[in-house]
Amino acid sequence: MTDIYTPPKVWTWEAESGGQFASINRPIAGATHDKDLPVGKHPLQLYSLATPNGVKVTIMLEELLAAGHPGAEYDAWLIKIGDGDQFGSGFVDVNPNSKIPALMDHSGDTPQRVFESGAILLYLAEKFGAFLPTDPAQRTEALSWLFWQMGSAPYLGGGFGHFYAYAPEKYEYPINRFSMETKRQLDVLDRHLTDNEYLAGPYSIADIAIWSWYGQLVLGRLYSAAEFLDVTSYKNVLRWAEAIDARPAVKRGRMVNRTFGDDLSMQLHERHDAEDFETKTQDKVAPQE
Repeated sequence: MTDIYTPPKVWTWEAESGGQFASINRPIAGATHDKDLPVGKHPLQLYSLATPNGVKVTIMLEELLAAGHPGAEYDAWLIKIGDGDQFGSGFVDVNPNSKIPALMDHSGDTPQRVFESGAILLYLAEKFGAFLPTDPAQRTEALSWLFWQMGSAPYLGGGFGHFYAYAPEKYEYPINRFSMETKRQLDVLDRHLTDNEYLAGPYSIADIAIWSWYGQLVLGRLYSAAEFLDVTSYKNVLRWAEAIDARPAVKRGRMVNRTFGDDLSMQLHERHDAEDFETKTQDKVAPQE
């Protein structure tokens, strides 16, 4: 870096931080405007966007439906984080942290809110008795990897992704720092997957959570950084990522609440029925708009 920054004794918010998401970053919580959330016909109401964290939950719901759990039918409503939808009063009531995804379960006598993607995965796994091993040792292993992802991915997203792809200026120190950590994490996964098909025995919420970040990274879908990070050198991670990517439920989950990418057939802005994948993707809807 050429400029030396001397931190003040007390930090104050005097200007936007810059970068792609500057307009939605602020040092305070709470709602900025009144806006109720829509509620559809299914007990499970998801409010999200197809970021890696959002994709975790839509993949899980589609996997549950594919596994024969009709109670996992859901409405997925689009939350446009660039427009600040996550700061509406209704969304803040579901997730006081104003981050997607957020889930409301209306199946019981009292509606239950669930926020934070890892918590939603665990909630759904326990609710339906699926994608979480029942063997105590495998269950513990799956939860260890789930929480590994929750603790590690901020270094990939908020660290590497921000400074490499989104920051208004490129600086060597933070890019090097977070590139090193991202590659260390990929090496952790690669070593573990040398002798394991999935992360904790059978395919589980640990795989869903980690694939949504690291699987998509090695498949070249995050930050245009595949070459920079030499992701093909992590051969075991790549094998695992490709196997999960081939699952039909994973493809459907990636489509839900997706608003970006050149392939309009992969964009289903809202999902209310299984038939929507055939009739309401943007390649079919856009010509009518």
